[in-house]
Amino acid sequence: MRRVRPPVLSLSLLMALPLTACAPANAPLYCFADPAQVWGVSPLPADAQPECPDSDTVRSEVRSGKTRIEQFALPADQAETVLKLMQGAGYAVVSRKPDDGIQLEAILRKGGDQVMYFAEHQPGRTFVTLTGYGHGD
Repeated sequence: MRRVRPPVLSLSLLMALPLTACAPANAPLYCFADPAQVWGVSPLPADAQPECPDSDTVRSEVRSGKTRIEQFALPADQAETVLKLMQGAGYAVVSRKPDDGIQLEAILRKGGDQVMYFAEHQPGRTFVTLTGYGHGD
């Protein structure tokens, strides 16, 4: 039986990524299989801008299959936009912390796929991070 390992990214590192390590607009979107999709299950909203962390460590973990991460910048007050898309694609919310005006957090699950959802309110925008287990050993 295969042992399930937690994602390699620590929560503190993950939460710091949107503030300090977002890729510049001209950087390749290495963390997306398809930048026109959300987690490969739903079309990207027209007003969402996909981003990837500008971190060599995260880039290495994504490329090796240990970690999966997608990030999106959306207009302000859209903390639930991507969450609703994931739910529409069959992901169930198994745990959720209410939106406290700073961020909304949820754990989503569909079959064996578990996704951590963070929507952070930033000045003039909402920054959403999806992360989950990779496909590596």
